[in-house]
Amino acid sequence: MHLPPPDAALSPRTGYTRDHWQAAADALLAAVEPYATEDRALYHFPGSRESWSGGLSDGLEGYARTLLLAAFRRDETALERYASGLAAGVSGAWPRIEDRSQPLVEAASIALALRLTRPLLWDRLDDGVRQRAAAWLGDALTAEPWPCNWELFPVTVGGFLEAVGHEQEASRKAIDRGLERIEQWYVGDGWYTDGPGRAFDYYNGWAMHLYPVLHAWLADDPDLLSLYGGRLTTHLADYARLFGGDGAPLHQGRSLTYRFATTAPLWLGALTDHTPLQPGETRRLASGALKYFLERDAVDDQGLLTLGWHGPDESVLQGYSGPASPYWASKGFLGLLLPSDHPVWTAQEEAGPAERQNAVTPIAGPNWLLQSTSSDGLVRLHNHGSEDVRYDPFYTRFAYSTVTRPLISPPDNSVTVGGDPHREGIVPLGAGDGWAASRNALSSGAELTSLVVAEGAVEVRAHLVSGAGPGTDVYVTGWARAESGDARSDLVGVYGLTGDSELSGTVGDGPTLFVALARLTAEHNPRPLAELVSVEMKVVATDGAHDVHDLTVRWSSGSEQHFRFGCTVADERSTTASWSVAPR
Repeated sequence: MHLPPPDAALSPRTGYTRDHWQAAADALLAAVEPYATEDRALYHFPGSRESWSGGLSDGLEGYARTLLLAAFRRDETALERYASGLAAGVSGAWPRIEDRSQPLVEAASIALALRLTRPLLWDRLDDGVRQRAAAWLGDALTAEPWPCNWELFPVTVGGFLEAVGHEQEASRKAIDRGLERIEQWYVGDGWYTDGPGRAFDYYNGWAMHLYPVLHAWLADDPDLLSLYGGRLTTHLADYARLFGGDGAPLHQGRSLTYRFATTAPLWLGALTDHTPLQPGETRRLASGALKYFLERDAVDDQGLLTLGWHGPDESVLQGYSGPASPYWASKGFLGLLLPSDHPVWTAQEEAGPAERQNAVTPIAGPNWLLQSTSSDGLVRLHNHGSEDVRYDPFYTRFAYSTVTRPLISPPDNSVTVGGDPHREGIVPLGAGDGWAASRNALSSGAELTSLVVAEGAVEVRAHLVSGAGPGTDVYVTGWARAESGDARSDLVGVYGLTGDSELSGTVGDGPTLFVALARLTAEHNPRPLAELVSVEMKVVATDGAHDVHDLTVRWSSGSEQHFRFGCTVADERSTTASWSVAPR
């Protein structure tokens, strides 16, 4: 991809400016054009992979997601081509929108693009085409979505159709219904779960916040914008911490092939004036992510976005991933809606959170602990509250980072008890100053109560195994090998564990606490872990079955932290589902 020369004065950290974003958008649009069908209604990209929705739906996905890019770019020449495709699509080339079908997803992108470019595209269409397009989109108003971020696709379609005067009552019902449904998944502090359960990931930014805020902004509804914009502002204070100093987003959650779609909420905050970030920080984070992927084979020799993370990579895909799926990265170009004289484009780049200072930040909603170090720009996420077993290992690991990816075998950042490495039914036990904790049951009926305590790049990981028989084997793993760069990992057993890259131990008579030190760092010649932290563990006898385990963590900085693992259920027969850990 040919981009302008870097601008070191305006963008001393990435070199990227608005011109770079425009050039990237233009190159992506030019590259997809040869793969349009003759009537331009479908875009069939090369490769043997087909999503579980089939080739016709995949072709619609190619149209819809690249149309969204053209809309953000406001490229009138490209929009004329998409107008031709729209006319053919709604005249029979596109599949119908049905309950829980992929066309419902793509209808939202089409409707949003039409709403954003109404004078340039919709208003120039023949009346017959507009009627057929509205009728095709209208099926989205009553189609049943999957109970997750899909609830917002009828909202997005309804917002457009209401604005153009089509089925206004049905459109309003679809909007109200979708917005009402996502309320049940708002957990506070700017965070949503992606449907029932505790699936926390980037869908918070590129879906759960994006669609309601854009709808409120486009509808010029001050009350809605105050509500959803306020939540976005709160969310971005956490979200900005998810990017490494090299621009990399955290390698966690599903749909990772959308790559720099992670930048959409950053731009959205600037666009709607609902952000805690300075303009130069917003651009630095967004440009950093775009540059990170463009420099790591996100685009192939034909200029097409590949299915993967760093280049083609089947391991990060889901069954719904088709050849055009990566083009939801188009959401990352939302910032091009901001005029060239907006401060987000004219301010000098400022350092992101991971570059400014070391930080260990508790995130209450998902019960995460974010740990970043300014010397190497690494960000680590300690997960004590997010899970989605359908997409394990992208949700259920104890930790994720901006330089490692989850491994299948042996599983990284995991605890295996009696041969069972699975982590399901996570119960958050809190996150606070430098710590986070959780509990989960194992298939055997045993229970794992886990704590992480962090300072700088160092972690203390403690796991209490209860309900397992004496002699049960326990295995603990740490960080996987970094994907690139100089990052290295350490894992050292402190209590109950021996070994090197994989630690092992056995359960004693009664609940047994296992403690290890871990580190992921790109620092040159870091000090030994034993010089940076010490751990003291005491078992305080109470009534035998419910002994209390006290843990003291002493850092080389001089600070101390004290925690207690204790049983909270009075039933003498219960040794499972009853342990907690908290500061003392």
